[in-house]
Amino acid sequence: MNTRIRYSIVVPVFNEEEVITKTYRRLKQVMDQTGEGYELLFVNDGSRDHSAELIQALSETDDAVKLINFSRNFGHQIAITAGMDYASGDAVVVIDADLQDPPELILEMIGKWREGYDVVYAKRLERKGETWFKKQTASLFYRILRASTDVEIPVDTGDFRLMDRKVCEEMKRLSEKNRFVRGLVSWVGFRQTSVEYVRDEREAGETKYPLRKMLKLSLDGLTSFSFKPLKLASWLGGALSLSGLLYLAIILILKLSAHSMISGWHAVAIIQLFCTGMILIVLGISGEYIGRIYDEARDRPLYIVRDSFGLNKRENKADSKFESKLKGII
Repeated sequence: MNTRIRYSIVVPVFNEEEVITKTYRRLKQVMDQTGEGYELLFVNDGSRDHSAELIQALSETDDAVKLINFSRNFGHQIAITAGMDYASGDAVVVIDADLQDPPELILEMIGKWREGYDVVYAKRLERKGETWFKKQTASLFYRILRASTDVEIPVDTGDFRLMDRKVCEEMKRLSEKNRFVRGLVSWVGFRQTSVEYVRDEREAGETKYPLRKMLKLSLDGLTSFSFKPLKLASWLGGALSLSGLLYLAIILILKLSAHSMISGWHAVAIIQLFCTGMILIVLGISGEYIGRIYDEARDRPLYIVRDSFGLNKRENKADSKFESKLKGII
């Protein structure tokens, strides 16, 4: 096998000790079929179980296995970003450790890459083992995002994809903190295509994207690629003002027509509650954007690496470069 690293497989890991060994075996079985050099780059995102120890043990027996340990949990999107920063292959594949995305599909992605495509993303035809609520909300989110932004972000896709080296180099120039990687990959452009597949159930463990994290990812996606929520806030304000004027006109007309008005505070209370609710919604939308501006202004690093295993000398020099730039500009 060619020792030059041709492919980098980036695997973000968070509490996956139940499945990590099987993930390694399936990835190795697939990549050995290429007959070319590759690396399996696991990014431990602050796991609290024995995931890191298992991967470290694998790195001691297999030179292809490399491990980066974060100092704490920085999040799935940041772990993907770190993996792309440290990857040294001509093509970089991002795949989760839970085996919902089949490693065997990587070979089809490589085929598309060799045809000249710079990004090959996996499009889900079916999502097994997920609740009706999650499927419907995910579908709704992708379609709202598509309608809200000028960037063509494919629907029904995740972070499982192959990227050419030049795409990863452009991604390194994007230093924003609240990252939505699949959107950023679409934003940088280049020739992109898809491969279709059926997503399997998790092999073991629990989902790392509960409702709270899904909402956070959705907000990151919407606020990173669209200003329409802010425009919606303006439209709501204008609609409320117009409604107030119309209501005032109706009162004056009824008064001048000598019609008796219905007395009581109920109508006033309802209007007040409605208007207050709209104001708070507008403030909340504005606050989301202001909070992200604050994150960018603080200019903290995207992540901090505690230690790493299996990286060779050339890559360790790259590590020192990233670790010395603890300003988030990577």
